[in-house]
Amino acid sequence: MLEQVKTRPSPLGDAIHVENDRVTGVREADLTSAKMDALVREAVFGTGDARDYARWLIWEIGEAVGVRPASINGLYMARGKGAVHGFTVPAINVRGAAYDTARAIFRTAIKLNAGAFLLEIARSEIGYTDQRPSEYVAVMLGAALREGFRGPVFIQGDHFQVNAKKFAVDPNGEVAAVKQLALEAVTAGFYNIDVDTSTLVDLSKPDLASQQRLNFETCVDIAQYIRELQPKGVSISIGGEIGEVGSHNSTVEELRAFMDGFNRTLAERCPPGTDGLSKISVQSGTSHGGVVLPDGSIADVALDFDTLTRLSKDARDRYGLAGAVQHGASTLPDSAFHNFPTTETAEIHLATNFQNMLFDHVPAALRQDIYEWLGENAKDERKATDTDEQFFYKTRKKALGPFKRRLWDLPDDVKATMARAYDEKFEFLFTQLAVGDTASDVREHVKVVRLHRPMPGTAGYANVAAAPDDTDLSD
Repeated sequence: MLEQVKTRPSPLGDAIHVENDRVTGVREADLTSAKMDALVREAVFGTGDARDYARWLIWEIGEAVGVRPASINGLYMARGKGAVHGFTVPAINVRGAAYDTARAIFRTAIKLNAGAFLLEIARSEIGYTDQRPSEYVAVMLGAALREGFRGPVFIQGDHFQVNAKKFAVDPNGEVAAVKQLALEAVTAGFYNIDVDTSTLVDLSKPDLASQQRLNFETCVDIAQYIRELQPKGVSISIGGEIGEVGSHNSTVEELRAFMDGFNRTLAERCPPGTDGLSKISVQSGTSHGGVVLPDGSIADVALDFDTLTRLSKDARDRYGLAGAVQHGASTLPDSAFHNFPTTETAEIHLATNFQNMLFDHVPAALRQDIYEWLGENAKDERKATDTDEQFFYKTRKKALGPFKRRLWDLPDDVKATMARAYDEKFEFLFTQLAVGDTASDVREHVKVVRLHRPMPGTAGYANVAAAPDDTDLSD
């Protein structure tokens, strides 16, 4: 028998009905009201049982109405077979003012009937934005519910990266740290993970296979662990990476050296039929955050679309992947984005420009407080040649965590102005990347599994938190 648990109060009041550890009734009109704002706030800034209950409630409401974390793997495998094409999936790093930013993304998706987009956060961002995976998932789902979005929500761990310096000192410890993050993320609802072991590529080796060996062997190790974590019925979309963003442009030969090594190692270590990668990240001329000039502007980027075309085609034709992934794209000029679908780039990652838009809209007094904080707490990161504009541009992301509550509490008029700017930018990007009307492709190719979670305070909840791989969460 189900454990009897008394319903707890929530900001949604009688808009929902909770019986045992299930949401059994929802008055959906209330989900798009300020009551949802209050529930999400509790999930972020609440403490103890109240916070955990709010996060659980958002998850279970999503399960009830069809807003569920999912893997994009099915869509990407279909693309590898040529069943879908002609669009590039935006993977958006939601850093600051996360709820308001995500709401704008879902508004755009509804307006354009878009289904193929990812909401992501990187290993480094989780730290400096103060957004652990369970919080991030609650905020993304809450934003979808608030805007009335229905459909799978693709939440991605971006750059689950092995630190090369730490790996050199303690390889087992550094890989274990990435695996621990993967455990936390998959438990929270991240069913898309980019494993970044490209930091281990050693260009001093005599041939490409040797240069890529540590990369593909370590990537297999982490990917195998992620497969052990995935809930029943879910095939997590896992990406690999062959070249660190900001280094030399990737080549087809490097892609083949990595993929041949990865697939061979996977076959040796894993049971037959184990899913491999769905995509491959490459370098084609960008850098994370762009190159900042002394006046604070961003230098022009010579993006090599021919490289993206060749790599994406080889990834599909030879290995059945969705194609190549481009990182560091948000600061490109607007005139560049329409090229990604025409080159059949599978996915691009967009982060810094949305952060820039946030800082452009915060009140001057708050911006000054942030810069004063950076002047003291990030001073060790300042190079002797940095202008103030360069220093603050490069470091201000580190203030997103310490100032998280103030960025959530911006005045209503500022939020309204910022929302219009975000809506315009996301609509432009979704249109240029041709992901409008991809909701039908998602429905056709993506399998969404209903995954209930035990209510906080029950024995089942403790078991899930401790060992998600040993717990059947599916119906």
